[in-house]
Amino acid sequence: MKEALQSYLNELEESKNIDQDKLLKNIEIFQHERLIHLIVTVFVGISTIIFFGLGLIIENILLLILSLITLILFSFYIFHYYFLENSVQKLYTYYWNKKKDSK
Repeated sequence: MKEALQSYLNELEESKNIDQDKLLKNIEIFQHERLIHLIVTVFVGISTIIFFGLGLIIENILLLILSLITLILFSFYIFHYYFLENSVQKLYTYYWNKKKDSK
């Protein structure tokens, strides 16, 4: 999905004539992707906190290792979500600039 979004952004930067219907459809698709990744990111973050807390309370090294693994996974999700959020904001900018130009 990251490659598709990046290639579409590159296409928009190179294009002088932006198809507004296609842009709206792509915004809808990437908004859905962003929402799903937000839900998964929150779930992984909560899981990390739970595993870490249980590892400290129960004093089980396996839970602490599991919390470290989910922390690494969480950091990758944060970076990916950051990319999605910023890219969708760029799509909004293209849409708003196109709206201004058409008036």
